[in-house]
Amino acid sequence: MLDIQQLRKDLNTVVEGLARRGFAFDKELFMKEETRRKELQTRKEDLQAQKNRLAKEYGALMAKGQATEAQALRLQSTEIGEQLADCEAEYIAVDGVLSGFLRTIPNIPRAEVPQGKDAEENVKVREWGTPKTFDFVVKDHVDIGTGLGGLDFDTAAKLSGARFSVLKGNMARLHRAIAQFMLNTHTMEHGYTEVYVPYMVSDVSADGVSSLAKFKEDLFKIEGRDLYLIPTSEYPVTNFVRDEILKHEDLPLKFACHSPCFRSEAGSYGKDTRGMIRQHQFDKVEIVQIVHPEKSAEAHEELVGHAETILKKLELPYRTMLLCTGDMGFSSAKTYDLEVWLPAQNAYREISSCSNFEAFQARRMMARFKNAQGKTELLHTLNGSGLAVGRTLVAILENYQNADGSVTVPTALVPYMGGVSKLEAVK
Repeated sequence: MLDIQQLRKDLNTVVEGLARRGFAFDKELFMKEETRRKELQTRKEDLQAQKNRLAKEYGALMAKGQATEAQALRLQSTEIGEQLADCEAEYIAVDGVLSGFLRTIPNIPRAEVPQGKDAEENVKVREWGTPKTFDFVVKDHVDIGTGLGGLDFDTAAKLSGARFSVLKGNMARLHRAIAQFMLNTHTMEHGYTEVYVPYMVSDVSADGVSSLAKFKEDLFKIEGRDLYLIPTSEYPVTNFVRDEILKHEDLPLKFACHSPCFRSEAGSYGKDTRGMIRQHQFDKVEIVQIVHPEKSAEAHEELVGHAETILKKLELPYRTMLLCTGDMGFSSAKTYDLEVWLPAQNAYREISSCSNFEAFQARRMMARFKNAQGKTELLHTLNGSGLAVGRTLVAILENYQNADGSVTVPTALVPYMGGVSKLEAVK
């Protein structure tokens, strides 16, 4: 959530910043409600001053034994009190409108974020690895996984419908190995603390990291309960610091969490309907950092590097893209996407998104810390996929496929597979 004081002091700068990401700020609505709020604030203060004055005069008259005169003032004070109560109620209503309005406004992009309309205008920052050249016709992960007898979409459809998958045997084991490898790397090499979290969160928690009002259709709601299935473990993990005031010496906080993720994929009709690229349920290892505001830009680069390390260890070619203003998420001030090479698509596809939200989420959650001078400040929050487990499995199947239908297990994962170095095709 943006700082309302910034809107009050420098509205034009905010409007211009939001315009960079193609968002049309309703300046007229804001000014109308803000003007009314100021009027009500002034009236509240005036009525309260009158009430206080009458209370003093009433006390003085009673002290003099002038009860009749005092009673007249009491009646007048009661009338003013009723006006004050009405004014306070209207003020609360207007303030609520402003707060609700503010919670639907996206974050302002950092100055270095390139301006653009969509993904076509994202900027490549770097590229790692060289896509492998195959001397046979490559298959996509669906045909590879089916041939290995480990990827079963038909059973998944029978169980749950479209956009689900069932993994079997060594395919399921490889999926688990990928997650364990990621967790070990992030906790043992990158300094994250592993956490396990609920797979459901309240509406307050959901609205703390994004706008529930705007993105409710993307979530799965638990019928009859104030709970939503998490679209990513960012939702519960970032809320660890909601309504908290941390000590500056405890920063940064770094968490790694493996969880399933549940997304309705609203608006994605017809996109990636084949295979595991876009599903209602998938696993992800999320990395989250809670940092001092002066450290968030540096922490962002570090976090991206941690996600890239996974791809390098798995020897999967990828590129790092700086998202333009038109392709950024609602809460983000700056985002890098990591895109892994998929031979069957002859294209790079997103496998991780790493964002710096600055104080945007912290303001929604009232997540603060005491700085070295003892002053309370808002924290900065960051997160990224480290990585999406299912998409990593897809990338391994396609990049490590062999002509005979088998798949070589990346060297880094062999210990997690109990020494299994190859997934053999079903004869």
